[in-house]
Amino acid sequence: MSNILRTAAELMALAARTAPKAAGKDFVVLEILEGKDLDKLADAMVEYGRQTGRKNFDRDGDNVRRSAAVLLIGLKNAQKASLDCGACGASRCAELDELKEGPEFAGPLCAWRLLDLGIAIGSAVKTASILNVDNRIMYRIGVVARRLKLIDAEVAVGIPLSATGKNIYFDRPS
Repeated sequence: MSNILRTAAELMALAARTAPKAAGKDFVVLEILEGKDLDKLADAMVEYGRQTGRKNFDRDGDNVRRSAAVLLIGLKNAQKASLDCGACGASRCAELDELKEGPEFAGPLCAWRLLDLGIAIGSAVKTASILNVDNRIMYRIGVVARRLKLIDAEVAVGIPLSATGKNIYFDRPS
């Protein structure tokens, strides 16, 4: 089953890579985690939640530990779309503040690049759905994966993958 889920993760990464991007420019980065990397990530998620007092990092860390793979999707060096649309909060792209590290992610980022990320994520989970692979989009995975340098990105999410008789990512304690 682990080989099948690795293939599913690769197909999900393919869907994310080929998803439409604003102005045809691609700043999406992808990583697939398996094996010991999942245990390392799960342990770090539990510890991060404990250290920061943030809820549900332990719950999501348990989900990672029980997964066969995790697909990480993020944005790296995302340039402004140069549309001067104001969606980011700046009147003109040239006025968008320089990137700085925040408590969990770096920003600010161009809203169109964040939409690119969302479309890539949606394309990946659509592929998982077509393949009947249980999954869930988790921002907490991205927070800790960045801290561990498992993905080089300003913002990232993780999509854990599982194939069991019951979806482990739903009906969980909150």
